[in-house]
Amino acid sequence: QVQLVESGGGLVQPGGSLRLSCVASGNIFSISQTGWYRQAPGKQRELVAIIGSGGNTNYADSVKNRFTISRDNAKNTVYLQMDTLKPEDTAVYTCNADIRSWGGFLSNYWGQGTQVTVSS
Repeated sequence: QVQLVESGGGLVQPGGSLRLSCVASGNIFSISQTGWYRQAPGKQRELVAIIGSGGNTNYADSVKNRFTISRDNAKNTVYLQMDTLKPEDTAVYTCNADIRSWGGFLSNYWGQGTQVTVSS
C-alpha cells in the first residue's frame, strides 16, 4: 500500500555530484525516520545517512562532509546530495522509511534501489 521510488542515479565521473530522490506514495500520514543505504557487489548493505522527523542526521564516516541528507515532508520525499563522488561510492542506493499510515499504523518500507556508478 506504500511505495518508495528512488531516482537520480546514474554514471558520473570522480569528483562529480548527483542528487538522489526518494518519493513515498500510498497510504501515508507521515514519515518518521528515513534514510539511505547502499550495497556494492560482494559487500553487505551499509547505512549511508539517516534523518529523523526532527531533522537530526547521522552519516557513515566514509561520506561525512561529502553527502547531505534532507527531507521535504510536504512532498513525502527524502534527498541525498552527493558531492565529490569517488569510485568507491559505486553501489545500488536504496531508501528506507518508517511510515505511519492514515489510521495510525507504523511500518517500515524499502525502495527498489537506484544504481550509482562513479567512473572515469
